[in-house]
Amino acid sequence: DVQLVESGGGSVQAGGSLRLSCAASGYPYTAGCMGWFRQAPGKEREGVAAVDVITVYADSVKGRFTISLDNVNNTLYLHMNDLKPEDTAMYVCAADCTIVGSILSFSDLPPPGYRGQGTQVTVS
Repeated sequence: DVQLVESGGGSVQAGGSLRLSCAASGYPYTAGCMGWFRQAPGKEREGVAAVDVITVYADSVKGRFTISLDNVNNTLYLHMNDLKPEDTAMYVCAADCTIVGSILSFSDLPPPGYRGQGTQVTVS
């Protein structure tokens, strides 16, 4: 089966750090765009970061978050530093992203297996 499985979320105090992991299996996801978006209650989905030929970040996380890809182990990471309460959200790993210019977007109808279940990040 093709799937993406996230881990690494949790609760931290403001200023703290977390590293999210996304293990990809069943398909060479890492051959194309892979990224993270987040969804907080009552807010629109926000693309956080993605990596393809280039790497892009949302303005809200630039300088604090770093996305990286381990092609050997088919794992995507999101290193989050200096976390703020407004970073609180469900973080979802996705392989259905596209980057046009510096604009990151995710499909409204992802293929099966192209989204993880999400991992919760809470910053207080």
